Amino acid sequence: MKARWLAGLLAVPFLLAQEQQPPADTSQLPRFRGQVTEVIVPVTVTDEKGRFVSNLEASDFRIFDEGKEQKIVFFSRERKQPVVVGFLLDLSNASTRHWDKFQEAAQDLVFNLLPGDRRFSGYLIGYSTEAELLVNTTHDPEKIMERIRKLKPGGGAALFDAIYLAMTERALIQGEPIEPRRVLIIIGDGHDTASHKSLREVLELAQRNLVTIYGMSTKAFGFDVEGDENLRRLCEDTGGRVVYPLDENLYSDVSGYLSNPSDEGNYAYRVGTGQYASALAQGIYKSVAALAGEVTTQYILRYRVEVEGDTDRPRDLRVVVNLPNAVVRTRRYYYPEIR
Repeated sequence: MKARWLAGLLAVPFLLAQEQQPPADTSQLPRFRGQVTEVIVPVTVTDEKGRFVSNLEASDFRIFDEGKEQKIVFFSRERKQPVVVGFLLDLSNASTRHWDKFQEAAQDLVFNLLPGDRRFSGYLIGYSTEAELLVNTTHDPEKIMERIRKLKPGGGAALFDAIYLAMTERALIQGEPIEPRRVLIIIGDGHDTASHKSLREVLELAQRNLVTIYGMSTKAFGFDVEGDENLRRLCEDTGGRVVYPLDENLYSDVSGYLSNPSDEGNYAYRVGTGQYASALAQGIYKSVAALAGEVTTQYILRYRVEVEGDTDRPRDLRVVVNLPNAVVRTRRYYYPEIR
């Protein structure tokens, strides 16, 4: 930032001098030259019912960069692809109500995504008023699970600082972000009350670092929360998605669910009886399975493109699949890395 600011100051006299002189002959001035960058594109494909489609070939995909179709030079559909996963837990006051359920969900995710194989690694970041790296990158799931068991929520929410920390402070694994790929899973509702970083800053950093972000929202009972849009944008722009294990749609058939207000004039509800506990547990289980399955069931595509002009701006990216009613998830744009 300091270098850019200084460059801006140095450019001012140059621009003023230009205004005082007649137009120069530009035929001899240097021009931007096209440079080649390789773009890595993880893609998830599901059908209209949300089931993973895992039998596609390279010929079933089309990639468009700034609206122009590109040639795919690498294609992989290997299951159980190596990943390094950052588990980001919301430890703010907003998580207290259902903390025990999401604490268990976090442990289940760690158990599913870190099977003890050295190809898979992860780390743990907790965030309340401040973000903290609680367990550095490790292949051992028990180290992360043990720390999760001891956590208790309370305080503000520094989500954006937690994302920044995930990309700047933890130990790296050799070969990332190509193999293993980089993934973040946020367990929280997306609200932020304490960060020094902004949504725009960490979203750009995630795109530049080839990070795919997923979210397990702690939003409950269908109520709107302030940070839901933050969580959706972080996930959808990077090619991930948000799951809602406590959304009321999951339990619409449960007797007594959200049927009685807790008191007159209060929009908070008390939970009904009967199958509620079972439905809640089932919702958590399905969400864990959905995220774990998606992280390890992706197609990896690569293409090379010549980039001209400003290489510091995001470029539009679109992937089309030759399959009726297919749902395609991938990052919406990228920042070119010139080689």
